[in-house]
Amino acid sequence: MTRYLLRRLAQAAFVVAGVVVLTFVVMRLVPGDPAVTYAGPRASAAELARTRAELGLDDTLPVQLWDYLTSLVRGDWGISLHTRQDVLGDISTAFPASLELVGTGVIIAVLVGIPLGVLAARFRGKPADGSIRITSMAGVSVPVFLLALFAQNVFATKLGWLPVAGEYDPRLDGTSPLHLYTNITAVDALITGNWPILGSTLAHLVLPAAAIAAYPTGVVAQMTRAALIEESTQNHARLERALGFTRWQVLTRFSLRPALSPVLALLALVFAFSLVNAFLVEAIFNWPGLGRYAADSIRSSDAPAIAGVTIAIAFTYVIVNLLVDLAQAAIDPRVRIR
Repeated sequence: MTRYLLRRLAQAAFVVAGVVVLTFVVMRLVPGDPAVTYAGPRASAAELARTRAELGLDDTLPVQLWDYLTSLVRGDWGISLHTRQDVLGDISTAFPASLELVGTGVIIAVLVGIPLGVLAARFRGKPADGSIRITSMAGVSVPVFLLALFAQNVFATKLGWLPVAGEYDPRLDGTSPLHLYTNITAVDALITGNWPILGSTLAHLVLPAAAIAAYPTGVVAQMTRAALIEESTQNHARLERALGFTRWQVLTRFSLRPALSPVLALLALVFAFSLVNAFLVEAIFNWPGLGRYAADSIRSSDAPAIAGVTIAIAFTYVIVNLLVDLAQAAIDPRVRIR
C-alpha cells in the first residue's frame, strides 16, 4: 500500500507540474499586454515600463517560468488585475462556496445513483430497470444550465417553495452574524450553532445542488448497473447462488463491493466535470463561488487570476483523484498491483 501511495503521489506531482507549465505557456500566448491591463490604458510609457519590471515581464521566458514556479510554491500566485488583491487570497475566499455546492451535488449523486443502479441491476429488463435507465439518460443529456433555469423558474419563482438565488438570506447578517472558520457557510454555521443561517443555507442549496447532481447521478446509476451486471456473471456469483443465496443477497452482499471500484474511478472525473458545470449554475443562482470570480477575470483579461483558477481546479482534481485511488485500493486490493 505504501508503494502504491508513493507511485500515485509521483504521478500526481507530474500532472500538477504539467498543468502549471501549460498554464504559463497559454498565459504568454494570450494576446494583449498584462502591463497595460494592470497599469490602465492611459498609463504613460514610464509607468508601463515600471509595471513590466514589477511583473517580471522583461525577463526571458525560462526565467519567468522559474520565477512563476517558485512563487507558486511560496504561495505567491500573483496579483489579480481586476481586484488588485492577492490571487490566492481571492481564490481562498471564493473556492469554499464552490466546493460546498459541488460537494453537495456529488454526495447527492452517490446517495441516489448507487441505489438506483442496484435496483436497475436487480430488476434488469423489467419496467423498473427501463424507468431508471431513461431517467438517468435524461439527467446526463439535459444541459445543466437549462435544468437550473427550469428549477429556478418552477420551484422558486412560480411555486415559491425555495429561494430564488444567493447563498443565504442576507438579512441574517444583522440578526445572526456568522463567524467564519472554513469559509464554507453550512459547515461554519453548524460548527458555531448558527441555526438560522444553517437553515437558510440549506434551503438556498437545494436547487443549485440538485441541478449539479443531475449529471453525476445519471452517470453513477448507469455505471453501478453495468458493473453489477458484469459481476453477476462471475464465478463467485454463480457459486453464491448455488449455495442458496437470493439474487438480491448476491448483488448487495457479494457483488456490490467489487462493483464499486469502477464507480469510484469515475467519481474523480465526475467531480471535475461538476466543478466546471458549477460555474454556470453559480451565475444563474448568484452563488458567490469561484465561477463568478472566473467570469469577472475572463471579462477583464486578468491572466494571473485565470491562471490561478485553472491551477486551483487542477489541484482539486488531482487531490480528489488521489483520494479515489486510495479508496479503490482499500476496497479492492487488486488495484494496488496495477
